[in-house]
Amino acid sequence: MRTARRTTAATALVLATAGGLLTTAPAAEAAVNCASPLFKREYFANTTLTGTPRRADCDSAVNEHWTGAPATGLPRDRFGVRWTLTRDFGSGGPFALSVQARDGVRVYLDGVRKYDAWSDLTAVRKGTVNLTVPKGRHTLQIDFVNWTGPADVTFAYAPRTSATVDKVKPLAPAGFGAVHDRVTARTKLSWVRNKEMDLAGYRVYRRLAGQPFPARPLAVTTGAAYTDATPATGQTFLYELRAHDRAGNESPGTSDLAVATADRTAPAAPAAPGATVAAGAVNLGWQPVAGANRYRVLRAAGTGGPWTTAVDQLAATSWQDTGTDIRKQWYYRIVAIDAAGNASAPSATGTTGAPDVTAPRPVTAIAGQGTTAGNRITWTASASTDTAGYQVFAAPAGGQDPDGPAFVTGTSFHDALVETGAETVYQVRAVDHYGNPSPAEEVRATRPVPADVPAPELGRARPGDLGNAIAFGPVGTEATGYRLYRRTDSTSAWTVADTTGADAYEGTDRTAPVGRAFYYVVALDAQGAEGPPSVTVEVRRDRPVLTAPLSAPKLTVVQDARIAVKVDVKPADADRGKGITGYEWSFSCTNGVWKRSAGETVRIEESIRTAGPCTLMVRAVGHYGSEGDIASQEFFWLR
Repeated sequence: MRTARRTTAATALVLATAGGLLTTAPAAEAAVNCASPLFKREYFANTTLTGTPRRADCDSAVNEHWTGAPATGLPRDRFGVRWTLTRDFGSGGPFALSVQARDGVRVYLDGVRKYDAWSDLTAVRKGTVNLTVPKGRHTLQIDFVNWTGPADVTFAYAPRTSATVDKVKPLAPAGFGAVHDRVTARTKLSWVRNKEMDLAGYRVYRRLAGQPFPARPLAVTTGAAYTDATPATGQTFLYELRAHDRAGNESPGTSDLAVATADRTAPAAPAAPGATVAAGAVNLGWQPVAGANRYRVLRAAGTGGPWTTAVDQLAATSWQDTGTDIRKQWYYRIVAIDAAGNASAPSATGTTGAPDVTAPRPVTAIAGQGTTAGNRITWTASASTDTAGYQVFAAPAGGQDPDGPAFVTGTSFHDALVETGAETVYQVRAVDHYGNPSPAEEVRATRPVPADVPAPELGRARPGDLGNAIAFGPVGTEATGYRLYRRTDSTSAWTVADTTGADAYEGTDRTAPVGRAFYYVVALDAQGAEGPPSVTVEVRRDRPVLTAPLSAPKLTVVQDARIAVKVDVKPADADRGKGITGYEWSFSCTNGVWKRSAGETVRIEESIRTAGPCTLMVRAVGHYGSEGDIASQEFFWLR
């Protein structure tokens, strides 16, 4: 590693202004999604930040110091890293972007370059950009490159909160709601937190209907809720909410919410609820009560209590309790509440009964297969009807699972983390709703070392009427064929969807499910062994795969005295409801150009001036654009 670097007088620090700013070319997408306010971080093995990233992950902050390669598989010099973040800035306002870097760094806001210090440095360079961010969602992008030696980069963005700088009002709070309890005469206000980064809090205002707006707020809070002891006077009170920031700017007010006080007649007590145990929860249900529009659910660990409120202000007459240990017996009561907030006496008690301690039956037909993408484990489901899912343990031969079991609800599992060449022992246990595990069933699998053929590069992936089609590029003469794998979620095992020859560069999944499906492709060597897997692609489809191409449609041709032909086109009986979007049709006695009409049943009308015979050809067009068999009919014009 070099201890000193050459810098030139031409090295410049550029703080871009609003006019004539530059934009970046879009980076290759890595299969990583990061929830705001996390950054998506992509690593490139070049200083142009082009091509497919070598790695992508999520980063809570841009604050790095590297003295070698930043990640496995990247060089120690001449690498690039890109951070991107899209978030809601609320009302926006003045912000400061702070940058420290060695070597090159560029900062973009919505693709517009705001900071540019793109040179090979021997020391860390600092810079700050003050700018105004418009309201709403915006994207920050930080591009960093290291040419040689140590690499340092730090980036931060923060609102400028001085009252002399920040004159932008916060947005009015959204989702403002009020629930008034007529029994306690208390009003619970709630709202959605503002997106402002410089938010200081909220001011709650209350006034009598018809009275002027108050000069001072009723309360100031930093939370997203406030409970007020509303005067029980029988009058109507209006509540309004405003946000304020650290510079003292106050937002516009929300719409007023009216709360009226008070009636005191409680509805009748409900009948005892029914309580049944489901996967990880207790399902409750009860009969509605006349005059009630809300319910409160009380829960206890014993028949005598103590009773606590499990959920309040529930509009439905059923509820799923996910906050309890279902391996214990629980007791429930229901309280009915009317529109005025009057609460009934509690219902009689319903209970889940004693918990089940019987283990489910074990899985059967467990099987393991090693693929170059990982080990594939499958089994037949437990015969027990209360099975909630399966625990899958993976351990080296003679060892223990270092991470504990994975829990899956299907009947297969894909182990992508296992090392190649090492035998792994898998145990599968069925688990019921109460957490009782079955005896384990065991299988062994070894992930093979990939054959010496390259991984295919995937091209277009799209749904079709007869299946999902995945195109890929050839890998060279050493490949004797290709194999397409599919799965529909992140834990299930991959299954073979198609196998092609050496000269076929598109795999077709003819049993693709409706919804999401994920695919990868491997090349096969002369012995049929698989090479390394390609990247994974996703295909979404909204209609089932057709089992056969569309049939020829039904035609009814009518000629009239205006030298015109009218054709009624209907789908073949077997094709009704299969997603026909229209028809293509052509007359051979004219110029023969195919035309398009829309609809499963259509009428075609044309004027054709010729004395010779004509042939009409019509074919159906599927939901994804496939062309069906051609129906044809020959006719002569009536003179």
